Amino acid sequence: MDLTFVRETWDRVRNHLDKVIVGMKDTKEEVFAALISRGHILMEGPPGIAKTTLAKTFASLLDLEFSRIQFTPDLLPADIIGTKIYNQRTGEFETRLGPIYSNIVLADEINRASPKTQSALLEAMQERQITIEGEIYKIPEPFMVIATQNPIEIEGTYPLPIAQLDRFMFKSYVDYPKRDEYIEILSIHGGVEPEKLEKIIDRDEVLKMNKALDHVTVSKDMMNYIVDIIDTVSNDDRLEWGVSPRAALHLLKASKAYALMNGRDYIAPEDVKRMAYPVLNHRIILSTEALFKGVTSIDIIGESLKKVKVPI
Repeated sequence: MDLTFVRETWDRVRNHLDKVIVGMKDTKEEVFAALISRGHILMEGPPGIAKTTLAKTFASLLDLEFSRIQFTPDLLPADIIGTKIYNQRTGEFETRLGPIYSNIVLADEINRASPKTQSALLEAMQERQITIEGEIYKIPEPFMVIATQNPIEIEGTYPLPIAQLDRFMFKSYVDYPKRDEYIEILSIHGGVEPEKLEKIIDRDEVLKMNKALDHVTVSKDMMNYIVDIIDTVSNDDRLEWGVSPRAALHLLKASKAYALMNGRDYIAPEDVKRMAYPVLNHRIILSTEALFKGVTSIDIIGESLKKVKVPI
């Protein structure tokens, strides 16, 4: 099976994104990798750096159903998954599906909703279905949640539960642009209507890329390499808890996706190294002592990658 079409599709998507979104190279890669690998992504960064714009622009390139949920403290679970509504005309209760019942869902400022509301996403993200009054509704494929959160403000926000974080395949950190990127942003958006993008990928193409993931070769050495990284991270004595088997599965799928994006039908050590940071950083729970010393999850991952022998 010729898998080069994935790289060609990624090149088209990247070129279109670059017309609107300046910089954010790593985050763009991670959003597309999440789409290929049927994962979800959480983008974290200060306000005003185009996290939401990136998500909306990416969705605009896909000929798929898109919905946006603006998370607020008064948002209820029923506002996300839907509810039963009494129809006076028929005298029966009818199901009204919520915005989660879509292909691409933007969960904007997800940490502004209460944990009870955040938990409404758990079943959808893991099982790809929702349950309303005991009835199950399968969410149509493809399905992907793109969430954003602001790490600066604490008032009026609720930290995401560990179980919720673990459902995200990627957590992408977005920082302020560099000076030359600021100049480019002003040139593109300074009083000029940004270019309107046409949809370039339809549902069949996305599903085809999802299936291509199964045809990426993973050698036994690469399997052992991934497990060695997971073991090394988990056994670091500065952690309260290790990372789960779900993390290993997500790292494998993400590495396959990145290999496809680079035109290869097999994963290499560079794919695993590139994906290790966004896949593992939000799953690492540091001890109080480590936090006091200023240790970060990025430090743990970097040190672990140096310790693990790279297969030839």
